Amino acid sequence: MIANVFLWSKFRWVWALVVVGWGGAAVRSEAAVRVVTTTSMVTDLVKQVGGDAVIVEGLMGPGVDPHLYKAAPSDVVKLQKAQVIFYNGLMLEGKMSEVFSRLARSKRGVHAITERLPKDLLLYPADHEGHPDPHVWFDVSLWAQCVDVVVEGLVNADPARRVDFETRGRAVRERLMALHAWSLAKAAELPPEKRILVTSHDAYSYFGRAYGFQVIGLQGISTVSEAALSDMVKLVDYIRSHGVKAIFVESSVPHATIERIAADARVKVGGELFSDAMGTPGQMENGYDLGTYEGMVKHNLTLIVEGLK
Repeated sequence: MIANVFLWSKFRWVWALVVVGWGGAAVRSEAAVRVVTTTSMVTDLVKQVGGDAVIVEGLMGPGVDPHLYKAAPSDVVKLQKAQVIFYNGLMLEGKMSEVFSRLARSKRGVHAITERLPKDLLLYPADHEGHPDPHVWFDVSLWAQCVDVVVEGLVNADPARRVDFETRGRAVRERLMALHAWSLAKAAELPPEKRILVTSHDAYSYFGRAYGFQVIGLQGISTVSEAALSDMVKLVDYIRSHGVKAIFVESSVPHATIERIAADARVKVGGELFSDAMGTPGQMENGYDLGTYEGMVKHNLTLIVEGLK
């Protein structure tokens, strides 16, 4: 009898170890994937696809210009600790290129979400040294094509959640295509001859192609260099000769130059657009959350259409 009690106690002890072991494994498999992202648009997309299965830390918050952003030592530490890294690519985060290259060589999951976009859908401005225009998120249908890279990167980090990530990815693509359809309808409220968008820098070329706007930026694709006085004079003349009703400042670019041009051309500033960064999550305007990609797109297009009517 004593021997049987001893054997039963030993069995329960061993079984407890097995259960604890299985429980520990379950906790590990259910742990959220640690992700680091760059721009707020990329951050939003990864959160939409990953849901509760990811913990996402974005390096660039509201109002941050990715063209000028340099990784701080604390950013490098965050990147090194991440399981997966997503960035825009196409030289948008140009000053961080070497950091991404080093991390990719270390076999870490490092993904430019634009890496699979068809080359014939990219724009190649003459003043950008052969690099494509990186502002692809302004064409919502192009942004939808970036979802697959996010899904694959998350699946590689946590294969057990493949079905969840793929299901969410399909849902995100459907929502984005619905947003694209909304954008086409909103732009159609303006006659084609009134669709002239003047902004701080040339970030809206994909937007112009997708939604039928002629886009004129004071600065080029990047905000690294400042606008020349001659460019400002030419822009004032253009605004006057074409009867442009309003021009727009951007959240991530200083406003002073555009405000001066508006005064010289005697037109109004139609409002602040979000270009290289979204707003603060929970920041509401006209019913749109400016801290989300969808809210940013709807805010921008509504402001543009109403300003140019």
